[in-house]
Amino acid sequence: MRTQLYHPDRRDISLDKVLHALSDPIRRDIARVMYLEGSRMCGQLDYPIAKSTLSHHLKVLRESGVMHTEVRGTTRIITLRRDDLDARFPRLLDAVQVTAPAPEKEPAGV
Repeated sequence: MRTQLYHPDRRDISLDKVLHALSDPIRRDIARVMYLEGSRMCGQLDYPIAKSTLSHHLKVLRESGVMHTEVRGTTRIITLRRDDLDARFPRLLDAVQVTAPAPEKEPAGV
């Protein structure tokens, strides 16, 4: 039997934990993708990192209150807790640039 995943209640979401979670560029990009494109299955996230590292990033996002993870059999659906974050910290997602598309990388030597 699997244990339940921890998700903080809306009132327990801490600004410090949210800012820590979004301070990492990969975690911020995961949140940006969820903001722009909606929920995703874990397997749909494609980053050049080990699966264990991606799992760690998703856990940090979930335990901080940024994401919600729903377990459906062997699949996990990840969703941005946008309503909860906006209720607790209005415009925070804008301030940390989660709401904007990722900037284009500049060519080397520019």
